[in-house]
Amino acid sequence: MYRQAVSGLRRANMLNAILASTGAEPAPAPSLLAGVWRTDGQQADRIGPYVQRAVSRATVADDQAIHSAVQFSHSSARAVGALAPAARAAVLERAAELAVRHRDAIARLIALELGKPVKDGRGELDRVADTFAVCAAETRRIGGDLLPVAGWDRGVGNTALTYRAPAGVALAITPFNAPANLLAHKLGASFAAGNTTIVKAPPQAPAVSAAVVALLLEAGAPVEAVQLLHGGGAVGAALCAAPQISVISFTGSAETGAAVARAAGAKRLVLELGGNAATIVCDDADIAQAAAVCARTGYTNSGQSCISVQRVYVHRSRFEEFVAAFGKEVAALRVGDPLDPATDVGSMVDDEAAERVVAWSAEAAAGGARITLGGTRDGATVAPTIVVDPPADAAVVTREVFGALVAVLPYDDFDAVLAACNRSRYGLQAGLFTHDIGRIITAWRELEVGGLIVNGSSNFRLDHVPFGGVKDSGFGRESPAYMIEDYTVVKTLLLRGLSIWGTRT
Repeated sequence: MYRQAVSGLRRANMLNAILASTGAEPAPAPSLLAGVWRTDGQQADRIGPYVQRAVSRATVADDQAIHSAVQFSHSSARAVGALAPAARAAVLERAAELAVRHRDAIARLIALELGKPVKDGRGELDRVADTFAVCAAETRRIGGDLLPVAGWDRGVGNTALTYRAPAGVALAITPFNAPANLLAHKLGASFAAGNTTIVKAPPQAPAVSAAVVALLLEAGAPVEAVQLLHGGGAVGAALCAAPQISVISFTGSAETGAAVARAAGAKRLVLELGGNAATIVCDDADIAQAAAVCARTGYTNSGQSCISVQRVYVHRSRFEEFVAAFGKEVAALRVGDPLDPATDVGSMVDDEAAERVVAWSAEAAAGGARITLGGTRDGATVAPTIVVDPPADAAVVTREVFGALVAVLPYDDFDAVLAACNRSRYGLQAGLFTHDIGRIITAWRELEVGGLIVNGSSNFRLDHVPFGGVKDSGFGRESPAYMIEDYTVVKTLLLRGLSIWGTRT
């Protein structure tokens, strides 16, 4: 009965069907193959980490579904590429409007599937709207170059031009922690570039992923533009290995990113991987401001962000002052039901992730650290945890916590603290609180990160600004303009014997 009702819906009704769930019954998360929403085959329930019951039901891709998706994308690439940039931009602008219209319903679904507070989910949908709008604007700017070939003797008498052509078939593999906005980045930029896209959704957020795909279709994207598959690592690996795939954009852990690269072989890759973000608080900083910002951004989404504040290095002369102020700010965060608009910290993605955070904090305490707040969990909900002065080799310092925990450490010398930040295998973003322009320039030059946030924590991002890392944090930059470059190829036209330049030598 459930399958028949969903599979009989036309694409225009699917977004409403996904968002109509009250939570009493699992929200549908069908696959989308060759323009048809499908619920036949193996089903997988997503158990909401806070409510501890099935909140969505996904259709898991089998080998035949993977093969069909790849073949349909390959045969559809030219049809999508034939859409004029103006037509693509208009679709993306309507998608931005729909993201605003369905903001509350999708935020509620995020809260159910992931335990992310609904107010943070609403903020994520605001970013989805911005992302689609920026993608639309960048679509209108896609062009090429007139090359100065006559500047060299062999080029005299010739003309050369380039334009950016669609890459063809893009594969978007998205993570659970910001499932709507990170999918909007990949899918929006790929469609802006004129590609057809296969989306491999995270198992933890299948219905949210389906809702974003359905939103783009409702905005007017042709059925050839996108397909959606659900499943685990095996589905992603099979898609990565398919020779018809032209470009792969993956966001996730460094370990999985390495597996994606191995499976992909000689394909274009954009990898946004893990982080172990540091924020430096100098002796001239506004301690109250730094403490408030780090508290707010260290526990957003229970710390499940690759740029979440994990390590805070504070000058020793202000260390205890910061610890006290930070503890007061964190203690004021409201922990509880993610569907409550007043909740600041909901649950983590599952019990296993929550237990890892608690175990790492206990390990740090055994090594001499002070646990001034938290260190406990209730199911998948971790009490916001502060670990003060842990050993330099503790897991909370050297590894990616990706949870509701912040480590606070003292430092004495600015050059030494930059070196401490750089000892991490990751290099995504860093924060710096200071009014000293010399320190700002030095940190920007010396820190091995993709971005530095001054008088803010590591956990800040504008979706139209280049974002990405170095070292094990990946390569490539995620913002619509930079992603369109990754999703397109440069094609050159050389006109021999025809020149718009002077021809006398």
